[in-house]
Amino acid sequence: MVHKTDSEPRIYGCARTTCAVLTHCVCVVWTVLVTVLSRPGTSLFSWHPFLMTLAFSLFMTEAILVFSPHASPVRRFPHKTKVRVHWILQCLCVCCAVLGLAAIAYNKHLNGKAHFTSWHGLVGLVTVCVVGVQSLAAVPLIYHSLAKGWSLARLKRYHAASGLLTYLLGGASLFLGICSVWFSASVGDHVWYLSALCPALCGFAVMSQVTNAYMAKKRLQS
Repeated sequence: MVHKTDSEPRIYGCARTTCAVLTHCVCVVWTVLVTVLSRPGTSLFSWHPFLMTLAFSLFMTEAILVFSPHASPVRRFPHKTKVRVHWILQCLCVCCAVLGLAAIAYNKHLNGKAHFTSWHGLVGLVTVCVVGVQSLAAVPLIYHSLAKGWSLARLKRYHAASGLLTYLLGGASLFLGICSVWFSASVGDHVWYLSALCPALCGFAVMSQVTNAYMAKKRLQS
């Protein structure tokens, strides 16, 4: 009986570590795939899928996985270092997202096409705006004096919850991009289905990390 109690945390820990490592691999491999398919620099449009995938598949995912207790690349560093790395990656995410949005908007302008007429375009626009707001709303976490009357613990909870929703929104935008005519015509059926799993798998891993961290804090407080 004692052996069973001791073995369960190891099993759960190994499963979470495996899931986090796979998430690292998935977001990197998928970003490389989209980079190869889009060939950034060959056209104005080519920058859009490259920058958006770089923003939401790589930078934003890695920014959250920085705080993973199982597979963080900077796990052995102090929490302040993790926060700085998180901020750097999030800033890169916002910059790439804005540039990716500007690229597709200008490309449509040059070709005389209407803007934001598809679900992918609308969700993508909302996602970029929400990411910008989310990043600005996180400033009081560093400069706590800007949020007088709010405890730091409450701000962190709100930031984690809104950040998770923002990440899932970004994943939905990427999935709609996979459903686009350009991507569907660029890959075969097997690659398309595997690609469609990437945002879902990353979203599940991130959601599990955030909810587990929150539940752990609740158990410590109770």
